Amino acid sequence: MPTQSAIRPQLLKGALAVYPTHTPGAQPSRIITFQYNPDALKRSLAHRAPPPPTGSSTGAAREDVLRVAGPPVETITLAVEMHAADQLAEPDDNTAVAEDGLHPALATLELLMYPPSVDAQHIEEQAQRGAVQVSPADLPLVLLVWGKSRVVPVKLTSFGISEEAFDTRLNPIFAKVDLGLQVLTYMEFPASSIGRDAFIAYQKQKESLARRHRPGSGESGIRNLLPNR
Repeated sequence: MPTQSAIRPQLLKGALAVYPTHTPGAQPSRIITFQYNPDALKRSLAHRAPPPPTGSSTGAAREDVLRVAGPPVETITLAVEMHAADQLAEPDDNTAVAEDGLHPALATLELLMYPPSVDAQHIEEQAQRGAVQVSPADLPLVLLVWGKSRVVPVKLTSFGISEEAFDTRLNPIFAKVDLGLQVLTYMEFPASSIGRDAFIAYQKQKESLARRHRPGSGESGIRNLLPNR
């Protein structure tokens, strides 16, 4: 007789995989697994239109109306809930949460928008030495992992936090985090990059899924209405 765990489907967790470098073959330095999968994930896609011809006052030429500069600009928004109740019920096994509440978990997400402090110090030292060219600091590479069909490089563009419950030391123990993400395409990465490879695999997965789609029974009637029949 199958066990209860064998009958219950395995729940995949959404996550953010953080890479310290874009170099192919690198491994993530940490994986931020969502405590609870968000109930909704909103996406929007906008055309990446090519620039109008130089000197043109009327915009794109008629023959260019369907041309694009590359993949669409895709943005993703989702809301993540964090609860410390389960960990606080067993404080000896969750000392970080017992001492600091959700501060460590929130800081892990927030730092995705910060360049490392050591990089900032290095930039300041370069400027103080009078360096003519000072390279800006890089954020870590982040992959959103949302099931097998969506493993995609993203940049965290907005971060909203609502801390709604606190312990006796004012550490947050319940929080809602709204994340705004921009999908990064092969246009934003160098030729040799984990991010570039991940996006190409993401687009190929879309193309594979589209080939599996089967139109409804009304397709033949629609085709009869099309021009040049």
